[in-house]
This record gives sequence, structure tokens and C-alpha cells, in this order.
Amino acid sequence: MSQLGIALHVCGLWILSSLDASGKLLVLAGVPVLMVAWFRYVGHVVLMGVFVLPKRGMGLFRTQSLARQVQRSVLMIATTLLFFHVLSMVPLAEGTAMNFMAPLLLMVLAPWLLGERPRWHRWAGVLLGFVGMLVVIRPGGQLSTEGAIWGVVTASTFALFQISTRRVAADDPLTSNLYGGLFGALVLSALLPFFWKQLDLTVWQWLLLASTGLSGFVGHWLQITAYSKTSATLLAPFNYLQIVSATTLGWLIFGQLPDAATAAGMALICCAGLGVVLVEVWQQRLRKRLAA
Repeated sequence: MSQLGIALHVCGLWILSSLDASGKLLVLAGVPVLMVAWFRYVGHVVLMGVFVLPKRGMGLFRTQSLARQVQRSVLMIATTLLFFHVLSMVPLAEGTAMNFMAPLLLMVLAPWLLGERPRWHRWAGVLLGFVGMLVVIRPGGQLSTEGAIWGVVTASTFALFQISTRRVAADDPLTSNLYGGLFGALVLSALLPFFWKQLDLTVWQWLLLASTGLSGFVGHWLQITAYSKTSATLLAPFNYLQIVSATTLGWLIFGQLPDAATAAGMALICCAGLGVVLVEVWQQRLRKRLAA
């Protein structure tokens, strides 16, 4: 089942990268970020209601803490809006790479917000990832200063979102997925009159806008299914393949490729995160051997 879980996880990453690419295309076509997010969340909720709710029933709404689900949902909305905004200013690959600072920032915050013991290899990973980030957003590089600043803000918000996700870990993952989409749809629908505008889009662009809900739903569903079949520690290293999918789609759709220095910075960020994951896996296996 490990191979199947890994395959589903990687497919999910490609679909989520395609969602990011769709959002970038639509924002560049003049669709407000909030409208893109609204279509994404409403479509997600509709698909959850059609395919998941009939099978799971009202028990899908059962949660250990509604307040924590609301907190997670607010951070999820903020992360989505911020990331789409970043992609309007920077290439897809670089935006994705900056977002991978989030797991490293999570390691910095974990001792205070999650009560986890600080570990030297995590701090080493954070330092290496920070160096990689400085290379990516270096003065004189191909990224706009504003885009780089918003990229750091997005990564920080994403780190807080990951912490909030850990805090609802006792709930069914599909329950968290439902609440995230539901609150996103409700909040953005309440704001809809303030940011709605008439769109002059082609048929293809309308189809792309409608597809955001489908790609978000399918991408997250594949991720949830993957984690149900394969351990999180085994899947964690494969997260960094999203850099490959983002770079490939950025090249095919937008004709954008990172320059050599930017690619080196992205590689440092990936190596930092991947190195921490591998040390964590090694330590976990060592503890099991000693316990045995």
C-alpha cells in the first residue's frame, strides 16, 4: 500500500500545482483574487456535498473543537488569498519555493505553540532554508521586492495554518476538509458584494475558473487518501516534488524558468526541509529499535 499512497500523494501535488497555475492565469487575466478564491471554495463545498456527505452523513460535521476548526479555516482562507496574490507578482516555481519555508518556520514556532522540544537538526534546517530564501529574494534578482515580501508573509501564515491543522488532528481529516471549504465559502460569499465585478472572459477562462473548485477538491482528496494508506513520515520527503511540478507548469504555461542563482536557492530550501525530514525518520526508527 506504500507505493499506492506515494503515487496518490504525488498526483495530488501535481493537481494542486495546476490549481496554483490556474489561479495565476485568472488573476493575470483580470479576475480579482477574492473572486478566484470564492469559486475555488464554493466548488469545493458543492463537490463535498455531492460525493462525500451522502456517504458519511451528518457525522462528518462532528468535531472535537469547533473554535479550532474556525481558526484553521480563517488561516486557510488567508493563505489561499495571499498565495494567489503572490503568484500575480512572481513566477509559479519561485512562489512555491518560498511557500516551502512554512515547514521550517513551523519548526521554529513548535516549541512555543505546540510544546515540542527544540532539536538541533531542526534549527540547522531552518538556518539553511533561510540562506536559500535570501538567495531566492536577493537584491537584483528576478523577483520583485513586493512579491518577495508577500511571499514571506504567505509562508508565515501557512506555517500558522499547519500548526492549526495539528491542533485539529483528533478530527476526521475529511471533517477538517469540509469545515475549511465551508467557512471559506461562507466568509467569501458574505464579502462577495464588495469585490464582485463583471468579468469579460472567454469560454475557456470561465471553464478554468469553474475548475478551481474541482482541482482543489480532487487534490486534497488524493492527499487525504494517501495519508490513510501510507505513513506521514514516508510521504513527507515527496512533498518537495511539488517544486518539480510548479517549475514544469511554470515553464509550459508561462515560459518562466528560474535562473541559476534562484534555482540554487530553491534547492537549498528543499535540501533543508528534506534533510530535517530524513533525520526525523532516522531518529524515529532508532527509537523503535531501542524500545524493541
